[in-house]
Amino acid sequence: MPVLTTPRLTLSSLEESDWAGFLALRQDPQVMRFMGEQQTEEALRLKFTSRLHSTVFAIRSPQCAFLGDIGLMVSDSYPQEADIGYALLPQAQGKGYAQEALQAVCEYGFKQLGLMAINGWVLAENAGSVALLEKTGFSRTQILEKAFQLNGEWYDDWVYRREK
Repeated sequence: MPVLTTPRLTLSSLEESDWAGFLALRQDPQVMRFMGEQQTEEALRLKFTSRLHSTVFAIRSPQCAFLGDIGLMVSDSYPQEADIGYALLPQAQGKGYAQEALQAVCEYGFKQLGLMAINGWVLAENAGSVALLEKTGFSRTQILEKAFQLNGEWYDDWVYRREK
């Protein structure tokens, strides 16, 4: 997998040394409140290991500090499409890093992987992620009412799409 750079970030393959940052990210209640249920460290270790050799990039500062991750999951049924997912540590949020990383990964997907469309799924209550997707050229294409259950509550799931 290539190394992608932006004015302030380096995006590269997850490495074993990223485990502590990945674990902290996935155990942070503020980060996970819109992503999913808390998982055991063992389950998170399996998820991390599966992502070591995938299209998931570690988001790093110029000092090589782990800030979060972002990845594309190419569809088996439609190989010209992928879903995007991303997460940043709380201290890295609100600084424009996610926008830089999302733009770089979209360009990589369109130019290097030959994707025709990238989809993002976001809970309606996640205003920060909604704004991020819209700022980077995604358009909402669908509202799935009460389609995602998280911690016993049902949420609307919004589907966003960006085409080449």
